[in-house]
Amino acid sequence: MTSRIGLSSYAFFWQLSDQVSTPLSIHDALERTAELGVDLFQVCDYAPLEAITDAQLQAVRDTADRLGIGLELGTKGIRPEHLRKFLHIAEILGSPLLRTMFNTPGHTPTTEEAVAIFKEVLPEFEAAGVKIAVETYEQVPTSRVLDVIHGVNSPHLGICSDPANTVAALEMPREVIDAVAPHVLNMHVKDFAFSRKDGWVGFTYSGAPLGEGLLDYGYMAGKIRPHERNINQIVEHWLPWQDTEAETIRLENQWTRQSIEYLRSK
Repeated sequence: MTSRIGLSSYAFFWQLSDQVSTPLSIHDALERTAELGVDLFQVCDYAPLEAITDAQLQAVRDTADRLGIGLELGTKGIRPEHLRKFLHIAEILGSPLLRTMFNTPGHTPTTEEAVAIFKEVLPEFEAAGVKIAVETYEQVPTSRVLDVIHGVNSPHLGICSDPANTVAALEMPREVIDAVAPHVLNMHVKDFAFSRKDGWVGFTYSGAPLGEGLLDYGYMAGKIRPHERNINQIVEHWLPWQDTEAETIRLENQWTRQSIEYLRSK
């Protein structure tokens, strides 16, 4: 087992969406991943996944197997029935990891609730060989996410590190990296930057090509040590829609290639 570079469905965010005239299928995204020489794909927050049949899920697995691509899985929410549904999906896809986030519309669990839920479902995940990685993000303070991790105290529950998300809650990326590093099971790698809005009234906080924004990748990698600890690094983007569909797609693909090259160079 070694640390791998992977692409998230968020690396194909616009191309998988109905904002483009001919959206990619998940099979198309897997083909593109293989063409880029990448052997890991994280299907993350991809809504159609919840609606398709087991046979269709198996077809996704078959495509990935044919291309030599491993799959990981991501969702949002921690209701027990939801986690069990995604454990079932993970087993069909052969994913050893489920990334999730605490809050969904209608369910914002307390620390105690979250601990109780994970203690209830984790034995099933453990039996299936699937770990859960809770992502750092602005809706839940990182300290509270860590309270849950400590409260459950299982090697099958850890952190999906994404310091870009927490800036919106005024949590500084380095502080978040320092706090979560011992518990990280999965890394989302995306760069980010502020730019002045027109008229110098406020800022826009959005994505940047990896290596050109505010993400201190060297610091993050030094603290989390993905290669030593066999932690996969998953490429994502926060690319705003551009003036045209063609330019958006061109830039999305360019950012993906740049991210892969940057991570391979490290």
